[in-house]
Amino acid sequence: MKKILLVSDTHSYLDDTILKYVKGSDITIHAGDLGSEDIIDTIKKYTFFIGVYGNIDDHQIRSTLKENEIINIENHKFLITHIAGKCPNYNKKVKKLISDEKPQILIYGHSHLLKVEYDKKNQLTVINPGAAGKHGFHRKRTMIRFKISKSGLSDMEIIELGERGKLS
Repeated sequence: MKKILLVSDTHSYLDDTILKYVKGSDITIHAGDLGSEDIIDTIKKYTFFIGVYGNIDDHQIRSTLKENEIINIENHKFLITHIAGKCPNYNKKVKKLISDEKPQILIYGHSHLLKVEYDKKNQLTVINPGAAGKHGFHRKRTMIRFKISKSGLSDMEIIELGERGKLS
């Protein structure tokens, strides 16, 4: 069993609360718009890091990370991307990846809106952890954590980091 932390849209911002959850995870997955390579370096000090670049990320981050990641954790295939589109009407790239790769779990960011849903058509759990950073239109800063084992996802939690304008 692995403890997974999902974070997205940090826009160069990490605080002690985010790091507390990073330190408590086996794997931290970042769904793009990191904003700074320092985010990657800091997370890697405490946990295994998997991430994709987002639309605001510069060439340095884009040379380090991919646009999409396909990974297996505890025999579950994950597709991680930044911009997926609305479930189940994904953008063309994501539709093709879902068709070709047949993931069980899709992780994405970009919208700054936390959302967890099940795509019946593609038999896919779709998760957007919202935005953990302080830039954007979101009201609350959020992340998601869960456990995953060979039998599936469990103990999923929404982590509220406070109001976007009130930082720790």
